[in-house]
Amino acid sequence: MSENQRLLVKNAKQVVLICRNGEKFLNKDGMKSLSVIENGSVVIGRDGLIKAVGPAETISAQYPESSCDHVIDATDMCVLPGLVDAHTHPVWAGDRVHEFAMKLAGASYMDVHRAGGGIHFTVEHTRAAAASELLDALTRRLQRMLRAGTTLVECKSGYGLELQTEVKMLEVIEAARRSLPINISSTYCGAHAVPKGRTEAEATADVLQVQLPRLKELMSAGTLQVDNIDVFCERGVFGLSSTHRILQAGRDMGLNINFHGDELHPMNSAQVSSGGGAGEHLFLLTSDAVCQLGAELGALAISHLEEVTDEGIVAMATAKTAAILLPTTAYILRLPQPRARDMLDAGVIVALGSDFNPNAFCCSMVRTETSQRPPPPGPHLHPPPLPQPIVMHLACVNMRMSMSEALAAATINAAYALGRAHTHGSLEVSKHGDLLVLNCSRWEHLIYQLGGHQEILRYVVIKGNIVHDNDKTMQM
Repeated sequence: MSENQRLLVKNAKQVVLICRNGEKFLNKDGMKSLSVIENGSVVIGRDGLIKAVGPAETISAQYPESSCDHVIDATDMCVLPGLVDAHTHPVWAGDRVHEFAMKLAGASYMDVHRAGGGIHFTVEHTRAAAASELLDALTRRLQRMLRAGTTLVECKSGYGLELQTEVKMLEVIEAARRSLPINISSTYCGAHAVPKGRTEAEATADVLQVQLPRLKELMSAGTLQVDNIDVFCERGVFGLSSTHRILQAGRDMGLNINFHGDELHPMNSAQVSSGGGAGEHLFLLTSDAVCQLGAELGALAISHLEEVTDEGIVAMATAKTAAILLPTTAYILRLPQPRARDMLDAGVIVALGSDFNPNAFCCSMVRTETSQRPPPPGPHLHPPPLPQPIVMHLACVNMRMSMSEALAAATINAAYALGRAHTHGSLEVSKHGDLLVLNCSRWEHLIYQLGGHQEILRYVVIKGNIVHDNDKTMQM
């Protein structure tokens, strides 16, 4: 080829495409048998897009090494698409490690809340923090995600609950988008909780009459790029009527609907999504209503769904609304696991996210026995910031997903949940050249080894650029 290419990854033992025919998502049997090329190579052009992927002999004949700026010899290694984290809350100030100690000593979330902790603790500190402080912290967190293989991440606001801080958080996310290699999908989550001293009606009015109009101005001016809108639809927080009004307003602005639903109590979130969230909170309405709401509004995705009903599952499958499941939430809150198997069998598009947030900032490698007793009422909780390989492992062990299903959920389906399946989530020609190179002969080791991903993740590549080179990997 006369035109030079940016990167050649050659002679991989396995190249895991995920899909090969332009699928926007996988479900049912499609998640059980992923597209894999044995002894394959990948070529990424100078525009950062995949130019070719196929058998190593075919690629070497068409793209000699001399035509490529950089070459990675992936002999005896595996190549996968970059991972996609479809649900995070990574912008905040204030350390809540003391709350974890309180919980271990027996305190309920409401005990912590009454002691001045919980989401309002984070809101207070995030409001007081300078944008530069928030950006420094976000940068460190995103770099950690990138080193663990995440190349596209959804980032929410939501620890401001008023115009000034919500805009500050979105500006910080925008600054990170422009300065870091990791791909970012930005989510406005101003309806994450009802601020202290306000009613649900007052908070809803502020979002509709103050925050969203200003957001629209900033987006029109090109100052901010915001992709999604999220609401915490929960009993005692934002009910169905308020959620519907806020999500509808966001959709009218061109935002994708991607919201919290059915985490602790069934609220019918899923049935709200098939037409044209919970992180720091603790109560939902009925699953049927929330799922119906998502169906009615044409929601792209609903997160959590620990308490989804049979009717909600049917509604999501029919509407092709993605279910973003968060294994860490059930782990930390000792909740029943999301009904992943029932959703998969019904044809729901299942995606995965880490729910990275400040509630329990720890990465325990030791699994402890948990009870199934539901938590007391109160504002919603968040799990620890675990890397996506660990999220996939938990999905397999605790939610009974297969490794193929978990990988599809953390790549093409997570990309679909963010409206990015046309550019991310699989290794196909014309998609972004975002990939991982593993120092092992089978891709399943990324999930199989609990906490061992840092020992086998050799390279992280984004748009053909090597953004993480780990020369400390150990041979299997």
